[in-house]
Amino acid sequence: MVSPVKVSPVGAELRRWRQRRSLSQLALATAAQVSTRHLSYVENGRSTPSADLILRLAAVLDVPEAERDRLLVAGGFAPRGPARGLEADTVAAVMAGLRRLLDAHEPYPALLLDDRWDVVDANAAVDALVAGSHPRLLEPPLNVVRLCLHPDGLAPRIRNLAAWRARLLHQLDRRIARAAAPAALVALREEVRGYPGAEPDPGAPPLGPVALLEVESGGQLLRLVSVATQVEDAGDAALAGLHLETFLPADDLTRRRLLG
Repeated sequence: MVSPVKVSPVGAELRRWRQRRSLSQLALATAAQVSTRHLSYVENGRSTPSADLILRLAAVLDVPEAERDRLLVAGGFAPRGPARGLEADTVAAVMAGLRRLLDAHEPYPALLLDDRWDVVDANAAVDALVAGSHPRLLEPPLNVVRLCLHPDGLAPRIRNLAAWRARLLHQLDRRIARAAAPAALVALREEVRGYPGAEPDPGAPPLGPVALLEVESGGQLLRLVSVATQVEDAGDAALAGLHLETFLPADDLTRRRLLG
């Protein structure tokens, strides 16, 4: 017999998200246009919020779309956007479109990643980039953070490893702060922090959405600009955590090498 899943009361869930965002009850209540007293009652379970209030508070708290249904269920309401797998017919057209984007990006590498940085899809140019890594790191689910920072992966071939490591750890920290169930991401962060590698320079400039990767591939140095793009689709939770990681040549020599 399978025991039913225990769902936390919605008030406790909302309080947890508020504390994660470092907001006071007053700040959240003001932004959501609700009285502080009513919000306090909701958080301690003395008052049951409506579905509209749950969604309004979730919007102010920037709760990921995939997690808002959890709050609704915790409050006794039906989910608005049931989760579906990436293989479902309802998302097949979107996935096919993303596949065309990956192919169109060749001969430059491009990957489609989920919210744990596991590879969902990639174009053929990625194969040459990861060649030479230990086979166990390339088995599914292939995790890009692990592959980049592991000493049997790309790490020995990344010339600017300290900066690239800092970027990945920064992204992990941000994703952990937003995740409703961050245990897997926390475990990944602790794992990769234990890998050998240069620590980031505390005086380095703030990290931005565009980053430089300098990596040796086939005996040649490639200087690549990386851009991460979130896949926005509020209508389907299966797509909520996906993002594209695309690479472009940072100089003419790299462009010629990739063009062959």
